[in-house]
Amino acid sequence: MEVAYRTSIGQQRADNEDYVDVFTNQAGQHLAIVADGIGGHQGGDVASAMAVSHLGHEFVQTDLTTPEAAQTWISKEITAENQSIIDKSNQFADLNGMGTTLVAALYFAEEVVIASIGDSRAYLLRDGQLRQLTEDHSLVNELVKRGEISRQAARHHPQKNVIIRSLGISDDARFDLKTYPLVLGDQLVLCTDGLTNMVEDQQIKTVLTSSLSVAEKCDRLIELANAAGGLDNITVLIIANISQEVVD
Repeated sequence: MEVAYRTSIGQQRADNEDYVDVFTNQAGQHLAIVADGIGGHQGGDVASAMAVSHLGHEFVQTDLTTPEAAQTWISKEITAENQSIIDKSNQFADLNGMGTTLVAALYFAEEVVIASIGDSRAYLLRDGQLRQLTEDHSLVNELVKRGEISRQAARHHPQKNVIIRSLGISDDARFDLKTYPLVLGDQLVLCTDGLTNMVEDQQIKTVLTSSLSVAEKCDRLIELANAAGGLDNITVLIIANISQEVVD
């Protein structure tokens, strides 16, 4: 596996409330996490940093080696972290109402476990085809599912940034959890909506299928989002399913 990630404040925001990191446990297995903080005066960056750093801290102490164990572990930890963010929000007035999206990948040689809540996404590129693995927990996606608006209209909807599920907002943090097979040559992408609101899926696919290195692909996607306006913080993490182990 080869892994790289980049994050950018974008062109319009004063602070970067995205958080990203990759962790390795005692058995040599890996956890990649991307989070996009929301709410509060300074609360968004606190919530996203809490989610990533706390899950990572707990993961490095494990020795789990199977997708089944990974599903059990991350289910427990996300539920606990949701309560931690709520508790912290209740302790400090300036953090009240903070929350965060989360997309995490526990990846193994032949399978990946994806956990997600909010509108940060995971994509899989296989054989030149790009597939979105996660479902946006957003108002506009609900409208699309009900047939009230088209997917194209959703990209420009005035309420496209309204999410209906996140960590830290409700005691019932309903996250999605699925396991997918991996084959040699696959590329996984974890990203915040600062990328997907600015860059079309076709553009993402073009970058991923290019001859650039994994790190250069991250840089290029950030550049495209900023060139399109960079209206939000932008975070991209790419995992390439190849034999070499590199974290950049």
